[in-house]
Amino acid sequence: MMYNIRQMIRSDWNEVKEIYRLGIETGNATFEKEVPSYESFVSNAVLECTLVATDEAGIQGWCKLNKSSNRYVYRGLGEVSTYVHPREKGKGLGDLLLHTLTQTSEENGFWTLSAGIFPENVASIKLHSKHGFEEVGVRKRVGQMQNGQWRDVILFERRSGRVGV
Repeated sequence: MMYNIRQMIRSDWNEVKEIYRLGIETGNATFEKEVPSYESFVSNAVLECTLVATDEAGIQGWCKLNKSSNRYVYRGLGEVSTYVHPREKGKGLGDLLLHTLTQTSEENGFWTLSAGIFPENVASIKLHSKHGFEEVGVRKRVGQMQNGQWRDVILFERRSGRVGV
């Protein structure tokens, strides 16, 4: 399958939010119970590192980098999110998105990327590990789902070999 990766633009939002909604429905992608507004989605995002994957049928996945802090000393720290449409799973799209995001983040001065992943999301853990993310800890019962279930989150980090060395 041939995908084109590019920066997300405002008109992509309807397709991006549908993929996000499908991820929310799995119960293993996020604590969110509903898709936020576009304004909320981009409010903390590094726009140069908010990407979509397209093919002839439209947007099939997206990834973004959120700033970890507005403090100057943490300007090179970001938190990644990667979502792939269920029909595209197993085709290498997550791999392509995360690879492109790590490169783009370094081009934009980021030296450390982090990801918080539910232990049950084995595919995401494997994907991040493949791209140099290492487990740095577990936050026990850090958040509560809408059904009342408390969830752990495994913290992963990836340190750049090019930026901030």
